[in-house]
Amino acid sequence: MSSRPGPRPASPAAARRADAPPADAGDDALLPAPTAVPDGLPVSELVTLTPPEQVARAALARAKAAARARGLRPGVVRGTATTSGAAPGPRDPQPLAVSAGLLARDLGWEPGLVVGDLVHRWAQIVGPQVADHCEYVSFASGLLTVRASSTAWAANLRLLAPAMLARFDEALGAGVVVQVDVLGPVGHGFGRGPRRVAGRGPRDTYG
Repeated sequence: MSSRPGPRPASPAAARRADAPPADAGDDALLPAPTAVPDGLPVSELVTLTPPEQVARAALARAKAAARARGLRPGVVRGTATTSGAAPGPRDPQPLAVSAGLLARDLGWEPGLVVGDLVHRWAQIVGPQVADHCEYVSFASGLLTVRASSTAWAANLRLLAPAMLARFDEALGAGVVVQVDVLGPVGHGFGRGPRRVAGRGPRDTYG
């Protein structure tokens, strides 16, 4: 009875060649073989996911850290910066007259400045003819009180009050003088007092 020789063991080189991927397999042959996924199995059972609460807390912490880095603090509201654009705005450089007017208003000097302007430019504002028959008495809270040289001129000035208000708006600014109160003459004392506006002197006080 003859015996056949058994299979010869493979050499190490042949074993390496047998385990090597085909030449045309490319880079995909270097990746591990994919694991079979049963149909209908939720992804959450295949991969360990971070709980939603933990994700939200981490996002909130990052937002707070970014706010602190910008100098923001809880409860502190920053004013919105505004740009004036092409039109002039309150933050633009102002003319000296405008700045002086705002300063006078803030310091309460405005009434005194109005009185000084009225007395100094009385004839220029109301006109020479009216200035000859009407003098400044007082000014307060938009009410200008004047005194006429005669009863006839007192009546005329009351009729001229709207035109005088227009003159005052043009000379002093709109809304500075809102009412004119005309007083009649007082004997021969017309034209006297600390606020007297020079005129032609006392005349017939009865028209």
